[in-house]
This record gives sequence, C-alpha cells and structure tokens, in this order.
Amino acid sequence: MRPPPHILVVNGIKVRRPVFVLGAPHSGANLLARALKRSPGFHVTIGRAAVAHVVYAFARRPSIMRRKGGGAVRVLRDALAEAWQIVPGACADCPAVCREAGAVGGGGPCASAGAVVRFGDANPDLLYSAPILLQAFPDARLVQFIRDGRDVAADMLADRAAMTWARPGLLSDETEFPNPFLGVNAGEHRDKWSRMDPAGKCALRWRSAVRLSAALRQEMPREQLLTVRYEDMAASPAETLASVSAFLEARVATVGLYGAAAPRVGVWRSGLRPEQAALVEKIAKDELGRLGYL
Repeated sequence: MRPPPHILVVNGIKVRRPVFVLGAPHSGANLLARALKRSPGFHVTIGRAAVAHVVYAFARRPSIMRRKGGGAVRVLRDALAEAWQIVPGACADCPAVCREAGAVGGGGPCASAGAVVRFGDANPDLLYSAPILLQAFPDARLVQFIRDGRDVAADMLADRAAMTWARPGLLSDETEFPNPFLGVNAGEHRDKWSRMDPAGKCALRWRSAVRLSAALRQEMPREQLLTVRYEDMAASPAETLASVSAFLEARVATVGLYGAAAPRVGVWRSGLRPEQAALVEKIAKDELGRLGYL
C-alpha cells in the first residue's frame, strides 16, 4: 500500500496543485510568472535563493535525486516552503525580477496569506529536478516554455547573470556526467566544453532542456502538463493566457504581461554573429528542425 501523500502547509494554507513554470533560460517563463503573480489567489516566487541552491546542487550532481530514503524530496519541498513564507520583509530576500513581477516597492510581502489559494515557483531550472518535484507534489501543474534556441542563445549571451553558469570552473570534481544542466554527456567532453564559444554552450543547454521537455510530455498526463510556445504567446497573449487559465482552472491576469520587457521574436538575427548562429544551428539542428524553427 502506498503511503498517503504529504500535505505541505505554509502560513496555515494547504499547498494543493502548485504551479511550476519551467524551460530553458530566457524562454518566457518569467513573463508568465509575472502574470501569475498579479492574478487573484496566486503566490508565485521567482529565483528565491533557497530554491536555487537546491536546484543547482541537483543539477551538478544528479545522483542526489536517485538516492533512497526520500531525502531529495524533503530538501526540495522544504526549500519551496521557505520561499513561500508570507511574512513581513520576506520580499527583501527576493531578486529584483521577482519584486518587479509582484510590483513590490519595499520589503513586502507581495501577497496576503488570507487571499492565497495557489502557490507556485517560476525558477525555469526546476526542469532538471522535475522527477523529484513531482514526487514532492504529485498533484502539481507544470507549464513548460519552448522558444527558438537561437533567440534563447542571443538573450542569454546578453545577460551577464545568466552566463555565470558557463564559467569553465563550474566543471568541478563534483560534477557528474551525463549532465543535462550543461548539456554535456560525458566527462571526456569537459575540456571541449570549456574551450567552446559561449554561444555553443548556450546551444547545448537549450538542446538538453528541450529534450527533457519532450520526455516530460511523454511521461506526464495531459491534465498536469501544458507546453507553451513563446512565439504563440508573443503573437496572441490573450489567447495563450486563456489556454493557461483553462489548464490551471483559475483566472490568469492578461494585464500582467503588459508593461514588462518581453523577449523579442527573432532577436538572434541581430544578437548573434553569423558564426555564432551557425554554431547554434549545428549543435541544435535536430531539435530546431523538429520544433519548426529551421
């Protein structure tokens, strides 16, 4: 007999059907998170340190998630519970992107405990912890974003913070292979990865992310996973959010999409040098083609 599911309680509120927004970096997850944060009843966090530390520990050493005893599940659940605490000054620990999304001018909190009915997190890199995430929250709802890998690479290269993961020193003795987070399949490829142009590293990471996204689509029931193509949301935001609202069975505020600096479709044409674009297309040719970007 399976043990009863763990019910997490945060600020006296039972966490039911939490929402997680996933994808490669700069795929559009933050834009949906902004809309969710400004929707009635939602408390969504973006980039909280407690969650990021766990996510990147799992990314560097995927074997942690396979250990027996449920330790990884508890660690991730506890990190999210800490991130979701609604207390005075809580938002002071949030990164700027989260405070802006919630229109928080001071330390917060950005939500009222009495009004919250759904929790969520939009650290896109939770994609790499998806199996543990679903063990921690079996009733979770996942929205995963797909965007042209060339646009992703262009925006990543322009984001200094987003490129900190690409430092050669990130490949320490603790790094395990295959490593989906870096897109590196074997330890003997580490030197090649270290010497690679940053655009190539971005392509590897995007390619790995969309492969994981495709695997999730095969493994998860349709009522728990929705895939959104960023280009569709950019072209028809109201229609896309109507689909998200129907999937989550909750109203998502379209107004949350406006006033934000939305990633441009086709930015790679001016953001990548010709040799960089060629490298991205060479590395991610199969995935770009399968998704209709080539």
